[in-house]
Amino acid sequence: MGHHHSHSHSHGGNLKGRNLLISILLNILITTAQVIGGIVSGSLSLLSDALHNFSDVLSLVISYIASIFARKSASKHKTFGYKRAEIVAAFVNAATLIIVAIILIFEAIERFQNPQDIESNLVIWLSLLGITANGLSVLLLKKEANSNMNMKSAYLHLFTDMLASIAVLVGGLLMKYYEMYWVDSVLTLAIAVYLIFVGYDLLKDSFKVLMLFTPEDIEVKDIVKRLQKHTLIKNVHHVHVWQLNEEETHLEAHIDFYKDISLSEFDKILNEIEEILYHEFDINHVNIQPEYGKCDSKDIIVQD
Repeated sequence: MGHHHSHSHSHGGNLKGRNLLISILLNILITTAQVIGGIVSGSLSLLSDALHNFSDVLSLVISYIASIFARKSASKHKTFGYKRAEIVAAFVNAATLIIVAIILIFEAIERFQNPQDIESNLVIWLSLLGITANGLSVLLLKKEANSNMNMKSAYLHLFTDMLASIAVLVGGLLMKYYEMYWVDSVLTLAIAVYLIFVGYDLLKDSFKVLMLFTPEDIEVKDIVKRLQKHTLIKNVHHVHVWQLNEEETHLEAHIDFYKDISLSEFDKILNEIEEILYHEFDINHVNIQPEYGKCDSKDIIVQD
């Protein structure tokens, strides 16, 4: 059985952890201020923003812990280490986004039916605090969010909360100058819908990785067709393609050869296969079982 590993290590773990810690502290500050301010002012949108900020704190803590675990070495009992920790964190964080959104929808409907006077000045100043602190956190995490699902989940929490704070600010100004108190509930609903929208996409993507689904940009039939162009390869079957995490895409397959080749010949062919899969399909971990005249299923996909 042949196997190949092409590792890609991130050297920005310490910087990533530091940025997460700063974001956690900023969000604890915002949450505390907004909870107090929401109770004093009577603003539901401010309290909803505080609830979202609290979920940010939890998500950032989860992301921080996951980033630490992801760097732990593999062992005899954990042969992959904790490489999936960040994917699990992304899934949990996406789920909390949706749960928070549903809570906000019920609260907004209830408040819409029973509108209350709101201290708009406090809402305005605290929303400005939220915009500033979340904006700084967004800038800190933006770079890592482009290449890491865990960091993307944390980034989305913070980015949506910055947008929510902007919406709360607009609502505060409308309530202050036009006494449009109903806008508090409308903005809360808008925030909730947006949370569901961004949370669902991340939940779906992380779920696919956890369930070992084939990445959407890879077509298994194209891989089989490409490998079977080799003059010595008779059949490629029993294929599995999955992502361990965002840096590692794995393939395992059985390959039936036209003749009984030597081990040295197989090694040469394996090197060719690895190059094809890496450069044409971005697959960097390959595990091949060579066969000659073996009586087993030759279907591309075989239910184990």
